[in-house]
Parts: sequence; structure tokens; C-alpha cells
Amino acid sequence: MSDQLTSLPSRLASEPAPRTTPGGADLQARFRTLVQSPLRAGILRYLFSREPEPFDVDSLMGVFGRMRLDVDNCVAELAGFGLARRLPGTPPKYTACRPESSAVVGLLADFLDRRATVSMEDQSPSVQRFREMIGRDEKMMVVFEWIRTAAKSDISVLILGPTGSGKEVVARMIHELSRRGDSKFQAVNCAALPDTLFESEIFGHEKGAYTGAHDRKPGRLELANHGTLFLDEIGDMSLVAQAKLLRVLEERRFERLGGNRSIEVDFRLISATNRPLEQFVRESRFREDLYYRVNAFSIRLPSLKERQVDIPVLAQRFLARYCAANGLPIDSKVFAREALDQLMVYPWPGNIRELESTVSRAALSAPGRAIRASDIDFLHQSAMPAEPVQERLPSLRETERTHIAKVLEAVGWNKKEAAQILDISRGTLYRKIDEYDLAPARSSLHQIDTL
Repeated sequence: MSDQLTSLPSRLASEPAPRTTPGGADLQARFRTLVQSPLRAGILRYLFSREPEPFDVDSLMGVFGRMRLDVDNCVAELAGFGLARRLPGTPPKYTACRPESSAVVGLLADFLDRRATVSMEDQSPSVQRFREMIGRDEKMMVVFEWIRTAAKSDISVLILGPTGSGKEVVARMIHELSRRGDSKFQAVNCAALPDTLFESEIFGHEKGAYTGAHDRKPGRLELANHGTLFLDEIGDMSLVAQAKLLRVLEERRFERLGGNRSIEVDFRLISATNRPLEQFVRESRFREDLYYRVNAFSIRLPSLKERQVDIPVLAQRFLARYCAANGLPIDSKVFAREALDQLMVYPWPGNIRELESTVSRAALSAPGRAIRASDIDFLHQSAMPAEPVQERLPSLRETERTHIAKVLEAVGWNKKEAAQILDISRGTLYRKIDEYDLAPARSSLHQIDTL
């Protein structure tokens, strides 16, 4: 809580305490109803903590990770109560508004003086990381709502999305917001796990199970007991590994490699892939029964090029974080307009991860305060193949000369045979030979032209 927020209640409380009025009880009830909503209460504290700084709805959407309609409605209700004010201009901006009613002043002072309840979302590191990935496009807000829904139960979740779009961040969010948030989160990259290591990594092994197994080792399943098992790139899992995973999902028990004792396990499964699993099922590369097990609830993450309007917002955000992480003032590095234009036209195959690393590299290499277009030229050099040099097309005269010479050489300069192949008279052929200044190659000189 900022100094402004902590000092606000004392400023409000310095006014005379309101006397009880006939409508005072009703006013208190309406105020309690207003701040009963966590979103309205959060926006109210946020506005007064930064008074008199104005905010637009887009920025509030990013801070609270809520849909535009929800934020619009909450801000309108605060304005209707006289606690927020809309400023002129487009897009509209809002700021905290000191209430005129002394009764409301007292209620507001009491509310702001109370310690704010810290929600699970505010406590979650992954939520804070995800909020940095939210821009002005509502696609990520929709994803946030799906995450909140998935976190309410233990249903298996499949996260779909291209490389670098934040699938593991989403998986950790679901875990941290769920009832299993206090237990362990175990992540396994299936693409980097060959069949020879799958069973040992997932199920663990007993001492002496194989050469080099000097001690008992618990597997990821055992470590994820009462928590969450995250299988990244599940589309790369072999059919043998799929069969073993399916058995665990059905029976909720397993044996360590080299052991014979059945171990019960209680875990929540979250999977992720950038592969077309439905197509893999049709091609028998992914088990259909396992597909329906892991895909009880799916969340699709949009690629960065699908929300192009967010690119400048995210780039500015990553640049500020780079400056802060390196002990620099937040505004010590800025993007030039042409640099942002280049970021907008780039296709971003690596999505959020690539954008963040690009911003860090550009900030590091830029010699001055401004990051110029030349400081991010490496993007296009690595992404765009060099344009092929187009050969000049020959003219009709050049083509005809080449063809006649080729035919003459093929028949050893037998002009009668050449004229027949070219479908022209011998007179025309003699004229063309003279016009194009044709002569036999050395290999043809030994042949005698009797014509």
C-alpha cells in the first residue's frame, strides 16, 4: 500500500464525523454491498492509492485480469456512488473522486483504513507473470476466465498453444489457484524424455532396479501426490509411454521400477502441447482413450500475431522490467517509433518468449537511450530468407539464336537435317546463321558438311 493510500484515511477522518441521519443505515448497507465485490473493492483501493492519477479501462483490465464489461460495470457503479469520476476525452479515463457527502467520507475512510484482504490471485506468482502477458486484446482475458474456471475443480486440463505462448505459466496458475496450491507442482517435458527414461522418471525406481540405480528414487508421480503433475509437450509421448500413463490415470496407483508394491497416488493432471492431437488420434499416433482423459477441459492460448495490438504494450512492459532488473530507472530506455513499427510487422514464431528476449537484447545493444529500428534488425535477418535473385529473362532473339545453335551442334552442322528439325527452309537457316554470326564449335569441325 502506497503512502498516499495509507495517508488518505487520516485526511478523510480529519473531517467532522457524520451524525446519524434517517437514511444513514441505508447508506451504510449500500456502501457495504458496493465494496462486497472483490473487483469493485480492488478498483476502489487502486484508484485512491494513486490519486489523482487517471486510468483508462484497458489499464484496469490488465491490472485485475478482468473482461472489459466487468470493469466497465464496476467503474460505473463506483462513479454512481460518487467515488470515481469520468474525465472528458476519448478513450474515457477515470480518477478517484472525493465524495461530497460527509457520511460517505466516513465510510470510505473506514474502508481504506481496513487492511485489504489479499486474494489467492494476488498471492500467486504465476498470476503476476500472466498479468504481464495481458495487453489490450481481450483474448487473454478470456483465457484468464477459463483458468479461474479450471482451478475450481480437479478436472484434467489440456493447454493448447504455440511454442513460447506461456503454457507452463497457465499450468502453474491453475495449480496455485486450486485447492492443491499448497502442494507440489511437478513439471515433466515429454519431448526431452526418451522411452528408456520415462518409467524411471515418472514412476521412480527401487535400489538395484538397473545398473546405476544405487538408491531408491521417487518418481514425479509420487512427488506430485496431493499436488499437480504437468506433462509438457504430451503430443511427443510415445505409444508405450501413453499406455503406461493411461493405466495410472485409470487406477490411480503404480509400482516403482524394480518394485512390486502398489503405491496409491492422488494428483491433478495438466497437459500441454503445440501438436495437433486430434489429427494424431486419427493417424493412430496418439491413443484415443488417453486423449479423452487428458482433454476433459481445454484452454487455447492465442499466438502473439493473433493479438497484434498487444505487441507495443508488452514490449514497453518488458523494457521497463529489464530496466528495473538491471538497476536502471524505468524510463532509462525507450522505443523509437520506427522500432515499434518493426516489432509490429514481425511474425513472432516464438511468441511471448521471443518478444521478451528480443526486448532484452535490443535494450542491451542499444548505445543510447532510444532503441532504434537498427537495434532490432537482427529479427528480420534471422526470420526472413534472402530474396532470390531473379535472372534476367532472355529476349526472343537470344532464345532463337541459342536454339538454332543447339540444333546445329546436335546434328553436326548438317544443315539439311537441322532445317528439317527446325521446320524452316534451308534458305532461312542460312540467313539465320549469317544473322546470328553462328559457327561450328571445335568438336564439329572434323565433320564434313557436303551440302
